[in-house]
Amino acid sequence: MGEVITRRSAVRQPPLSASVSFEGADMGDRMIASARDFAADFLTAAPAAGGDPVSQERVDLARLVVSELVTNVVRHAPGPCRVLLEWFEDALDISVADRLAAAPVARPQDPQRIGQHGLEIVVAVCESVSVEPQPSGKRVRARLSLA
Repeated sequence: MGEVITRRSAVRQPPLSASVSFEGADMGDRMIASARDFAADFLTAAPAAGGDPVSQERVDLARLVVSELVTNVVRHAPGPCRVLLEWFEDALDISVADRLAAAPVARPQDPQRIGQHGLEIVVAVCESVSVEPQPSGKRVRARLSLA
């Protein structure tokens, strides 16, 4: 008689996730706006999956984080971009994958600098930010508290 051994994953699985990919003509300002709207629509739909409604403040912060991460792709990375949103009861994981292997670098605070504050903003409003190497590029993952 054979025995079956099952192993539970230590990684929490999100009850709701969605992704969208952009490439070609979608690259640019239109992509940034579409990604922001995708995040807002996703969080608005979360209660239908059994979650509590997400406050407008948190929806706006999610839109901001998505906008900043996708703007980095538009400005610095070639080729397609994929945005993955994973909703947990207490947090939203926002992942943006692109084909550039180099990790983004947060610059030191400089009130005189115009622009290039995106990663500073993401780090300031999110609980965590990480960069994960991928076979063809990288994925930047930010966790935003929904509480």
